[in-house]
Amino acid sequence: MPVLKTKNTGTVQAIERGCKILDALGKRKQSYSIRDLSSQLNLPKPTIHRILSTLRHFGFVAQDEVSKEYRLGFRLVELGYTVLDQIDLRKIAEPFLTELANRVEETVHLVILDQGEIVYLDKVEKVSDPRSLRMVSRIGMRNYTHSCAVGKVLLAPLSDDERAEIVAQKGLPQLAKNTIVNLSKLNKHLADVRTQGYAVDDEENEEGIRCVAAPVRNDRGNVIAAISISGPTVRITGKRIHNELKTRVMNTALEISKKLGYKSEPLKKGGGYQG
Repeated sequence: MPVLKTKNTGTVQAIERGCKILDALGKRKQSYSIRDLSSQLNLPKPTIHRILSTLRHFGFVAQDEVSKEYRLGFRLVELGYTVLDQIDLRKIAEPFLTELANRVEETVHLVILDQGEIVYLDKVEKVSDPRSLRMVSRIGMRNYTHSCAVGKVLLAPLSDDERAEIVAQKGLPQLAKNTIVNLSKLNKHLADVRTQGYAVDDEENEEGIRCVAAPVRNDRGNVIAAISISGPTVRITGKRIHNELKTRVMNTALEISKKLGYKSEPLKKGGGYQG
């Protein structure tokens, strides 16, 4: 997973440094030493130590008694679940996601746009073959918008200026062989997404993985989230997307939208971003 760049916006220095430490600890499964963090973040070791001591006191980080290295603490898990429980969207969508995953026997995601990145709110796996390839995504994970179907769905309704701002901040890195790395080409592609009402990731974010996604709307008709069906290319073929999966994901997204107060006629063949 690539490191996503952030933009300095004049934050409180101590809090900003604490957030950078937490972000660094969350980038990998292994723990970090103070020396590791000092080198990666270009901060003095005494500064790192003071901040870690405070974060440890409140349970946001934990220290191994033998290696003396640091990792994220369980207080963050508690807060993370509290955030998820407070999001009505996730509660409303969950039964629809489960039904969709059971029907297509593939992985289903619920994703939102946050600060120019996608964030996975929920993930439901229902794969018929337990030996099959599993998705590396997880709840709370962030990713670029341009390389995945859910990201395209969330970018599509934005203005050209809004998309350009996201690209200026995050870039268009090549994550897989088919990733779109040109803004003009991306904008043209997103025009098609708006017309057809769904987006496809054809090995653009991860080799061997293909996805199809559709928008979720609120009561005002604004796109606030996206859901997707994802799986290995041997099962998620272009033919299967065209004949089955695009309709299923659009209809499920529409049902969730209706639960959120969105009023629309049933989807016609071809979809579209019409209100």
